Amino acid sequence: MELHVLAVGRLRPGFREACDDYRRRLGRFARVVEREVRESAGGGARPDREAEALLRGLPAGARLVALDGGGQAWSSAELARQVAGWREEARPGALAIGGADGHGAAVLARAAARWSLGPLTLPHELARVIVYEQLYRAFTILEGHPYHRA
Repeated sequence: MELHVLAVGRLRPGFREACDDYRRRLGRFARVVEREVRESAGGGARPDREAEALLRGLPAGARLVALDGGGQAWSSAELARQVAGWREEARPGALAIGGADGHGAAVLARAAARWSLGPLTLPHELARVIVYEQLYRAFTILEGHPYHRA
């Protein structure tokens, strides 16, 4: 299985280290490709410019999930079911993490689903760590690994 994480902005060292740790763990279950796009300069069109850059990194035929505060909150078990479905479809899964101003309309329109990490406001760097950890957790649930203790 192939997973793509498309994200706005670069990670500072502590966040980068945490993401790399989970990416390494995920490597047992899937090929993970990360693409970072530059944060756009301020202004009203900022999310739209970032959306265009994110979508350029989307592989053909991928199922796109946009991280969005207005999306559906999934439990870890529900995310595992989503991942199982992506694996069954035999097409890449892609998760888009927007910048400080959220996603542009093009990403939201293209997304097959919108996933909310909950009602808290999180810095997008921390959200990326959480996404990687939850993807790892989802795969361990599917494999019956004891990492997840429900």
